[in-house]
Amino acid sequence: MVAERKGGPRDPPARESALNTLSGRFLLLTVLFVLLAEILIFLPSVARYREDWLLLRLEKAQIASLSLLASDAPIDAALERELLANAGVFNVVLRRDAVRQLVLSSPLPGPVAVTYDLREASPWVLVRDALLAMTERGNHVIRVIGQPVRGAGELIEITTESAPLRRDLLDYGLRILVLSALISAATAMLLFLAVQQMIVQPIARVVRHMTAYAAAPEDARRVIVPSASVRELRAAEEALRELQTQLTGALRQRERLAMLGSAVAKISHDLRNILTSAQLFADRIGASGDPAVARAAPKLIGSIARAIALCESTLAFGRAEEPPPRLQRLALRRLVDEVLEGEGLGEPAGAIAAIPDVPAGLTIRADGEQLYRVLSNLVRNARQAIEATGRPGTIEIGAGEDDAAWWIRVGDTGPGLPPKARENLFAAFQGGARKGGAGLGLAISAELVRGHGGTLELLRSDEDGTEFLIRLPKDAPADP
Repeated sequence: MVAERKGGPRDPPARESALNTLSGRFLLLTVLFVLLAEILIFLPSVARYREDWLLLRLEKAQIASLSLLASDAPIDAALERELLANAGVFNVVLRRDAVRQLVLSSPLPGPVAVTYDLREASPWVLVRDALLAMTERGNHVIRVIGQPVRGAGELIEITTESAPLRRDLLDYGLRILVLSALISAATAMLLFLAVQQMIVQPIARVVRHMTAYAAAPEDARRVIVPSASVRELRAAEEALRELQTQLTGALRQRERLAMLGSAVAKISHDLRNILTSAQLFADRIGASGDPAVARAAPKLIGSIARAIALCESTLAFGRAEEPPPRLQRLALRRLVDEVLEGEGLGEPAGAIAAIPDVPAGLTIRADGEQLYRVLSNLVRNARQAIEATGRPGTIEIGAGEDDAAWWIRVGDTGPGLPPKARENLFAAFQGGARKGGAGLGLAISAELVRGHGGTLELLRSDEDGTEFLIRLPKDAPADP
């Protein structure tokens, strides 16, 4: 996979064509758009040229006719042919005073193929006729009807050849296309250079910074320094700088956490060995004949067993291998009483009163040890929050069920969580609510609840206290 990233399979497509680059595609689009604009100019231009060409024939024919009408003497045949040749027409018809008069005439080389009336021609008709005139083959006789200039009559009509018109139109169109191509090429090149300077090079600079940063993201010297003059590119560079700064900080924090996790794992390993030895001595104490010692020994053994399990869980958490819960039916009220007693809240005469509001017959399906850790952590945090105020308080644990899940509510009358703790409540090493706290308890608790398929959420936290809610789904797999 590394060889594929460095080697050739991806290189040929990158070198396949310059059109794969931003500047190349922009150059192509510029040429296409300029050509499209020139085509939109070309069509009305050739239509206008054809109309002017025909109007010029009408004007020359009108001048020749008026010179003839000004003389009362009969016109010589040679002079008539000369006038028609100079006008470029075969015959001329004028309508004056409602009278249609053939002023000049000569034999037609063929029948009239088509008639064009320039008096009522729309722009679309002129464009269409110009394109037809450029594409038709052969030489035909055409009739053109127009309005005489300077009030010289009501109508003027001529017949002429189509070949000269087609030849002049093609010559004019070719000159327009060559000029359009030159304008398109010059415009595209100027825009290409402008885009290369203003957009492509700054983007390439950002890409180089990203590549260099990706090679060593923990090096803060490789964070980009915004320098683009274009507002949008500068905004992108500033966003990239913010992202790189946050990522570099996160990587440094992860490195420190990894080192801390390694140290905690070593300490937990040694502590587990010490607690194992203490468990052996506790087993011997359990055999004592003193009734008080015999009653306290099971609690001591249970506390040491939980401490050993906690060390083992800490080691597993450091390896990101929290074991899956072993689901079994358990009486929730008994587990809550053990949690309260383990946290020193079993005696009602204390400054902090514990109120377990759990139905005696409520049984749930969960991992007892993991749920004990979750409840113990929540109760311990509540007790420490109340103790920090120096005033009495209460901790209430309520429970119940609905159609979809079992719910456990843990609330206290403490001072509430600070805003910073609420923002990163379930993030490891970031959600500590008290000074000196590591911020691991709630992160581990949330992970354990998620392992059950449930949720741990903060319902409220204000000056009246804090309240957490645990929901454990009932649709978990049945016990084997």
